[in-house]
Amino acid sequence: MVYKMKNFKLNLIARILLITITIFIFSFTFKENLQWFWTILLLLAVVYQVFLLLKYVDKSNRELAYFLESITYSDFSQKFDFSKLGSSFKALSTEFNNILEKFRKARSDREESINYLETVVQHIGVGLISFDPDGNVGLINKSAKRILRITSLHNISALDKISPNFSEFIGQLPSGKKAAYKIIDNDEIVQLLIYTTDFRLQDKTCKLVALQNIQSELEEKEIDAWQKLIRVLTHEIMNSVTPISSLASTVNQYLFDKEGSANILSNETIEDIRLAINTIQKRSEGLVNFVEKYRSLTKIPKPNLDVVKVSQLFDRIKKLMESALIGSNIKFDIMINPIILEVTADTDLLEQVLINLLNNAIQSLSGTSNGKICLMAFIDERGYAVFKVIDNGAGISQEIMDKIFIPFFTTKKEGSGIGLSLCQQIIRAHGGSINVSSKPNEETVFTIRI
Repeated sequence: MVYKMKNFKLNLIARILLITITIFIFSFTFKENLQWFWTILLLLAVVYQVFLLLKYVDKSNRELAYFLESITYSDFSQKFDFSKLGSSFKALSTEFNNILEKFRKARSDREESINYLETVVQHIGVGLISFDPDGNVGLINKSAKRILRITSLHNISALDKISPNFSEFIGQLPSGKKAAYKIIDNDEIVQLLIYTTDFRLQDKTCKLVALQNIQSELEEKEIDAWQKLIRVLTHEIMNSVTPISSLASTVNQYLFDKEGSANILSNETIEDIRLAINTIQKRSEGLVNFVEKYRSLTKIPKPNLDVVKVSQLFDRIKKLMESALIGSNIKFDIMINPIILEVTADTDLLEQVLINLLNNAIQSLSGTSNGKICLMAFIDERGYAVFKVIDNGAGISQEIMDKIFIPFFTTKKEGSGIGLSLCQQIIRAHGGSINVSSKPNEETVFTIRI
């Protein structure tokens, strides 16, 4: 390359020397007043040589500008040949063509990647829609069209034809949040799970929406929940109705014989009847009480949201539970990170949930000599407020883990089976979730996310 550039310099110097000599001869002929023909001819020769020099030098600049223009407009189909400028420019043309070849390969690889991503996006089972701040749709895949039963979508506002205010619901859904949305299409219910996220594209904040039809999954879960609830209700009701029916039959036998005639009652028989009627009354009252508890599950008040200082909330709970903890010889720890942590919740309802979980933990530690309970609160990596109630009691076996939040399911002799179900409904009313993990006789953790 250095040798080539030297050739270019020598060629340039030679042209300049030739122009200089021609100018010198022209000056000599002009000064000596020689024939005007030679003077004009030499002048034209000087002009022509200067023109060739400028053309020679400017050729590389024009080719370079053409090369850069090809890159600017992504036109990589060009080939550059500077052989007319001399052998010194062959290396330059080779390098230009090599660069263009690399650009062609990079564009080909990028197009293959784009085609691959488009194939994945179009065939993925989740519906995807992206749109800009004006609602103009940049992407909609086949799954989204199938879920929404449309053939095309140019603006997100057109979704209002499917369901009123559908576009507004999607547009106002915060980035990173999930929400359910129900569509009724020709008397058919479509339950959608919608997830949105924001991204930057060409200096605009666009939104990507993921749609998933969860109607069938919800129906399966609903049927499963109903079956579990019916089994529990049937068990509880039969436990009350069976002895009532048996006692009623016994009282009838005391009062009447097989022919239906009234029996003569002794004092002992009257006492047996009285005891039977009292038992029927108590079982009936128990059944009424059971129904009232069931009704209480359907009357969860709407949370009155306010800013709650977790440290103050935990202090109140500690005072309320102090006597029960001391009486059971249980070590109680509180952890808050950061100590100034605040959450938006209904203070009374959240306090009710935590007290319920702590009572369960205390009962689980019954008979344990080194019982420990830890109540903690912190912010997780997703920005959710997390509450944990941890104990080292008897724990929960895997066989009943998926049943503990079912209304009226209980393993306690004196339990009503509505405590955890009530806690779950309260937390869901806050838009949160409650889960449990347990290693029997080691650690049981109830986790609340709001």
